[in-house]
Formats: sequence, structure tokens, C-alpha cells
Amino acid sequence: MEFQFLGTSAGTPTRARNVTGLALRAPGAKTWYLVDCGEATQHRILRTGYSLMTLGAIFVTHIHGDHCYGLPGLLASAGLLNRTAPLLVVGPPSVRRFVNAVRETTELALPYPLEFVDVEEAMDLDQLPDLRVRATALSHRVPTFAYSFTEKQLERRLDIDKLRGDGIASGPGWGRLQAGEDIELPDGTLVRSADYLLQPRKARKLIVAGDNDTPALLAAEASTADVLVHEATYTQAILEKVGPGPQHSSARMVAAFAREVRLPNLVLTHFSPRYHELGEIELEARAEYDGKLFLARDLERYALDRHGGLAPVLG
Repeated sequence: MEFQFLGTSAGTPTRARNVTGLALRAPGAKTWYLVDCGEATQHRILRTGYSLMTLGAIFVTHIHGDHCYGLPGLLASAGLLNRTAPLLVVGPPSVRRFVNAVRETTELALPYPLEFVDVEEAMDLDQLPDLRVRATALSHRVPTFAYSFTEKQLERRLDIDKLRGDGIASGPGWGRLQAGEDIELPDGTLVRSADYLLQPRKARKLIVAGDNDTPALLAAEASTADVLVHEATYTQAILEKVGPGPQHSSARMVAAFAREVRLPNLVLTHFSPRYHELGEIELEARAEYDGKLFLARDLERYALDRHGGLAPVLG
């Protein structure tokens, strides 16, 4: 599973950071998915290997502009590229109203159908071919959600030692057994696939959260996750100075939560533009959390391996 940050700033862009967007792709998949679409997200996409023609779905965490103002332009560009495949858009009902209002007022006609899903009505989504998606309601000034992405397709491995020990020679039959088929040997013996398939590994799970001032709302989901991508808009000192009104999290809050649920990988993002460097945020997070910690930067790519290990992709 691989994901790439298209924007990591909160509220407004900076010279180094665009506002929120994240691209996600399941292993070996041709389609990809977008979580949030702040202004100029499509410009960031032009600097990646992703294409609007193979975009499978857009998940919007909430209606604030730094998470959705890029949506009309991206949809329009996909139309100008002659996209015809349907596009799934998942989010609060305000997202549908926003997109439809822009389409009406700007006379935006799309040559492909948009399929909206109200995340408040459908918290579990099974429309994607390669990932199961579950939404979790969070706490912010408007309805906001986290999306958990869990891979569906797990490769099955054969117990080679057992096959050889039982005298079942290698050949096309092994491939059929791995595919879940039972086979019959030349002497008429029935060989059942289930007897020679090893237990599958744990499905990889990634959570991408929207703006949220209560990380504990993710406790149930995070207990089985490999990675959490969560906002850390402020340090704790600045959060206390700003007050509770904006309803954001500090690096300390998120890191302490990640420690409590024993999360193996934590990626912080959505940093206030006041931070030109992230040293304070990193020190605060590392004081609470001793797992694998990453502070996201625009266009950085990460890969989650089959064993749940997260690492940046170089080059």
C-alpha cells in the first residue's frame, strides 16, 4: 500500500506546503484514490505519477475550504481530458451541495457521471475493488470524518514443505491449489486446497483523519491499524494560547494517543503556517511516542510493506 502527500499545510498554503490532499493506491492497483482536495491539489498531482483518468474515488473529510476548494477545478479538468468513467465522491452531504452549486453557477457540464455517497448515512463502504473503507466521526467545527482503508485481496501462500512431505510433486496443480481449487492426483487422490494453504497475513490498514480535536474517537479503529495520518496543527503551548475554538489537535495530544493504543506508525500533517520548521512539533511528539514517527512534507511518498512496516519511498 502506498500513499503520497499532495498538501500538508493547515488553512492556507505556504511557499513549501500546499493545503490538504493525499493520494493512495493499493498494491498492484491501476486505480488510485484521493483523500481531501484543497485548492491547487490538481497542480500537485501533475508532479506525481497519478492521472485524473485513473482516479477511482475522492474521499472528503469535511467541508472546510482547505480540504475541498480544489474539488471543482479537479473535476472540470478530468472532464476536459475526456474522462468518461464514473467517479465516486464520498463525504458529508455538504460536499454534494457545494459541487452542485458550482456546477450550476459556472455551467460546468461533466462528460462522466458523479456518484455521491453521504458518509453520514454509509459509514462502511464496499464499492472499491481493492480496499474496504470505514468512516469514523470525529470532532471539529463542522461534521468531519476519518477514513480507514483496509486491503481486501491477500495473497495466499502454499505450504511447500507439507506438499513435498505428502509426495505431491510441483507442477500446474500447485498453482490451482494456491488459487483455492481442489485437484485430483493421477492415482485418483483428492487434494484439498484448504489443507495446503498457509494462514494469510494480517490485512494492512491505514487511517487518514480529518481535522479533529479528540484523537480518542479513533481508539477502536486505531487498535487494529498499521498507520494513522492525523493533523498536528499546533504544539501544545500554541494550542492553549489559541484556545479551543478552532478545534484542532496538538502534536502532544496525537502522539500520546498513538502511544496509548500502541500504534506502530504515526504520520503527522496539517501544520499551521506559523511553523516554518517542524522541530518544535517533532520534539513534542517524540517526547510522548516511541513508535515510528514521520512529519509529512508535500510530495513525499510512503510505502506500507506486507508486514506493516512504513518507510518513505526514495527517488
